[in-house]
Amino acid sequence: MSRYLSYPYSLVGLALLTAACASAGPPPGQAAAPVAAPPETVVVAQEEALEPIEPGRFDMGRMWTFEDAPVDLFEEVYGFRPTEEWLTQVRLASLRLPNCTASFVSPNGLVMSNHHCARSATTRVTREGENLLDDGFYAATLAEERGVPNLWVDQLVRMDNVTELVESAVDPTARDEVQVQTRRQRMSAIGDSAGSAHGLRCSVTSLYQGGKYSMYCFKRYTDVRLVFVPELQIGYYGGDPDNYTYPRYVLDVSFFRVYDENGDPYRPAQYLGWSEEGANEGDPVFVIGNPGSTERLSTMAQLEFYRDYREPFIVSLLKTRTDILARYMEHHPEQRSRYINQYFGWMNSLKRYAGREKALNDPAIMARKLGWEQQVREAVAGNPELNRKYGALWDEIADLRKQMAEYYPIVLALNLGGSTRSQTLATAAGMLEYAQAVRGGAPDSVLQRLRNRLSQREIDTRLDGHFLEAQIGDVIKFLGRDDPFAQQALAGQSPPDAARALIAAATAVTDPEARRALLDSPADILSSTDPALSLVRETVPRVQQASGRFQQLSNAENVRTAKLGRAVFDLYGTSQPPDGTFTLRIQDGVVKSYDYNGTKAPAWTTFYGLYDRHYSHKDAADWALPDRWLDPPPEFDMSTPLNMCSTNDTVGGNSGSALINKDREVVGLLFDGNIESLSGYIINVEDVRRSISVRAEAIVEALRHIYGAGRVVQELLGQ
Repeated sequence: MSRYLSYPYSLVGLALLTAACASAGPPPGQAAAPVAAPPETVVVAQEEALEPIEPGRFDMGRMWTFEDAPVDLFEEVYGFRPTEEWLTQVRLASLRLPNCTASFVSPNGLVMSNHHCARSATTRVTREGENLLDDGFYAATLAEERGVPNLWVDQLVRMDNVTELVESAVDPTARDEVQVQTRRQRMSAIGDSAGSAHGLRCSVTSLYQGGKYSMYCFKRYTDVRLVFVPELQIGYYGGDPDNYTYPRYVLDVSFFRVYDENGDPYRPAQYLGWSEEGANEGDPVFVIGNPGSTERLSTMAQLEFYRDYREPFIVSLLKTRTDILARYMEHHPEQRSRYINQYFGWMNSLKRYAGREKALNDPAIMARKLGWEQQVREAVAGNPELNRKYGALWDEIADLRKQMAEYYPIVLALNLGGSTRSQTLATAAGMLEYAQAVRGGAPDSVLQRLRNRLSQREIDTRLDGHFLEAQIGDVIKFLGRDDPFAQQALAGQSPPDAARALIAAATAVTDPEARRALLDSPADILSSTDPALSLVRETVPRVQQASGRFQQLSNAENVRTAKLGRAVFDLYGTSQPPDGTFTLRIQDGVVKSYDYNGTKAPAWTTFYGLYDRHYSHKDAADWALPDRWLDPPPEFDMSTPLNMCSTNDTVGGNSGSALINKDREVVGLLFDGNIESLSGYIINVEDVRRSISVRAEAIVEALRHIYGAGRVVQELLGQ
């Protein structure tokens, strides 16, 4: 779905983040060997002269931090001024899952989030003979609630402005890399010190790209048990065709419970009430959640770089990988449960990145971004002191991005890690890393961690052959058939034949016993003739040779971006919100319909529409209702509002956020945005972008009459 975070990985740290993240930061990653210019296979958009458009008041969005909540603005716009007690309650009621948002919604530790935020947890608590992802789960008693391994929720309990503490450690005359390293070390030290002092998990977050630094301290709850999750078919109703669309008809909800150290239901001091009446059109509503990364403060040069390089590559990557995985699950249905969550994540990311690419190529949006940049530049130029300190930054960043463009196609194409790449090559790269670590005298703890990870890795060679074929295709498309990687991998064959041959011959990597034997003799890894190890040995030095230079460019940009962030903060202060950082925000808006496709999208839909979709798309799997929904009891009210749209400014990471009214009551559960909201990564266009929530009334109606979950309903309503 649309608003959760997931984190790609790399065995050897050579890969940039690619496919499935709306994460807390989109750094470009590390590069491979430089080339003189972007290859001809990389299509760079032809830039036309833009005429700047006057930016809107809230183009930078409405993702307000709690330490700088705009209570004056809320009073101006909504006639409502939240008190400190109001802000404290909703902050402490909100929680952060590893990849989503959640909330306490009862005095007995009941926690609400989305169905798609609970997919992984559902899989982890599934027992032999069960299929909870497809069938759903409801614990009728406390004893039946299932503990989820390795799941936690974090509660923000402390916030401190540490800007001076961070900046006082940085010598502005030092080399770029020294400034960057010093800043990171100071941020880490401040967080570690506070965490030890308060017994919390503390970290320092850069806001306004370095204009301000806030320290956030969290209380972590680790005994989290699954209470309820509906069937996948109703939790993801409409499937990919309806993803990022509205009107919607989906019950994207789940419930967990937090337990204390004694094994009893935790009793939070603060939790959200539940509205039985819901919200009307025009009512002010507030999202309390953790929006992931955005790039609204990026310069035009940075945005153009994303437009011309990053987004096109990632869209291409995800198209090929989702096609591969879909075909594979179709031909191997027994593997569906293993890969379905990954597939949904990739499909969600594909739409997200395609939406970003479209926004970056939209002249009207880019003209508004240009208008914002010119407004800031003119304000800086009009102040001699600011101009002296910051006036040259935009041009310097643009020059750095031009230099990065020389490396970026190779960075992307030769990425050896991550779930979208061949696991055979990723494992070979990990084995090479292990052998080099042994030779370099790495600590035993590091070696054991690497060895355990590599020994336990399972490679599905049937699927991996297709991934390797696609990876070779990436190199050919973006670097050309004459690239050394392509030449060595192909060995005179077609990509499909070459991939099959390499996988078949790479038994030292793909066979667990052979792999463990090589790990027992690390020196042999460095001389092995296994084709996967040979290919990786030739590729990694190209990355290592270029990484130092690319890191210099990244450090140089980081220093200038931080200065630019301070310039913006000096000019506007907290009247503009910072970019999303997957930290807690309050996001205001109103329930509101909108015009689209020559008609009007209603402010909310009903269960009637759910059944209409089922019968109008007869025999279509995406709109097939689960069996229990086909014959609802007479008491079930199909006129109950189901999904709702509002103007709140939300992005990935907000999944599972509570939508509340002025009385601190839940009126909805946010789970998605419409297709127009995808431009929110770079700009907040308020006229047509909408956030989509499950209505509170729909959750209660379904729990009570479809699932017989009366005890959850009573807990929500305080009965």
